[in-house]
Amino acid sequence: MKMNQLSVTAVKAKVEPGYYGDGAGLYLQVSKAGTKSWLFKYTLVGKTREMGLGPLHAISLAEARDKAAHCRKLLVEKVDPIVARDAAQRAAQLEAARSMTFDQCAEAYIQANRDGWKNAKHVAQWTSTLAVYASPHFGSLPVQSIDTALVMKALQPIWKTKNETASRVRGRIASVLDWATVSEYRQGDNPARWTGHLEHKLPAPSKVKKVEHHPALPFAEIQSFTRALRGQAGVAARALEFAILTAARTNEVLGARWQEIDVDAALWIIPADRMKAGKEHRIPMIARALALIGEQGDADDQAFVFPGMRMGSALSNMAMLAVLKRMERTDVVPHGFRSTFRDWAGSSTSHPREVIEHALAHQLKDKAEAAYARGDLLAKRRVLMNDWSNYCETAPEMT
Repeated sequence: MKMNQLSVTAVKAKVEPGYYGDGAGLYLQVSKAGTKSWLFKYTLVGKTREMGLGPLHAISLAEARDKAAHCRKLLVEKVDPIVARDAAQRAAQLEAARSMTFDQCAEAYIQANRDGWKNAKHVAQWTSTLAVYASPHFGSLPVQSIDTALVMKALQPIWKTKNETASRVRGRIASVLDWATVSEYRQGDNPARWTGHLEHKLPAPSKVKKVEHHPALPFAEIQSFTRALRGQAGVAARALEFAILTAARTNEVLGARWQEIDVDAALWIIPADRMKAGKEHRIPMIARALALIGEQGDADDQAFVFPGMRMGSALSNMAMLAVLKRMERTDVVPHGFRSTFRDWAGSSTSHPREVIEHALAHQLKDKAEAAYARGDLLAKRRVLMNDWSNYCETAPEMT
């Protein structure tokens, strides 16, 4: 077996595409593009393979011979050099993972997914909840070392007292750990998974979760409230009244753009990516709602209907609360007016329940009922919303 058939000068001189043997399985490869690299060819258990040893500009002839010699030693032990190389690379990755902390993985996960999330608020919630509830317990630890005991240490103190928050934290921890596993920063099962694992250590959320209702205005007081609201100056006051009349969620109103408004059809069409259920929602607008947006100036498609103080920005999510504070109505919150509408529609009208639920963009819990309610009942909802607007104008005040 001839070896060391190439010289440094010969290696430099080779320019024609092809393979040039140095002996004992080591080859210099010259590609059609003129690049040069080293290959080690070998046969093991009747199977011939080629293993790249690196480019010529990084690996010298002497270094390539050393690498080839190492491969030949492995073959004597019936060890596949490619399998051994891959195993060494995985071991090196795991070793590097020991210095990759949970906090670093969480930050990387958020950066990787933030463009797919609906708004900046969602990103902020991920960051803050993990910083408050997970990081103090294991944020600075290697992600590979996170186990069930550490996850439980984070969740147990808040599982019964703040179950909704705790459930979200658990899910977010699980997502970060799944990302770390896929990214090869850790191995093994996910200690934050619920099914088949934490469900046996923690009570089900349905057993401990307290239903928290948003403070809502009794519907019999809506007329006096509406009259007082119209006495308030500013865009936020108009936005709040618009939210009340459309029974929309606060973030849906704040994010409304002119391109979503079809004035001729008296429709507000909220795209799926702005809806909680991820489904487009059409809202029929009655005369007063149209008048409110008509007060907001020119209809630039890209602009927000209810703009904030800074050019091109939306109204702050605190703006409506500020209006209520000025009115000395700290007993209610903007989202609570959806409950006001629901209470009025359910107890004081004959409108069908499915029409009311569609108006609130709720998903029907009854699967059979939902299967039949394929349309969005727009015509019936327009009648409902017109009745609601009239009620807001004429409802008797409580005595």
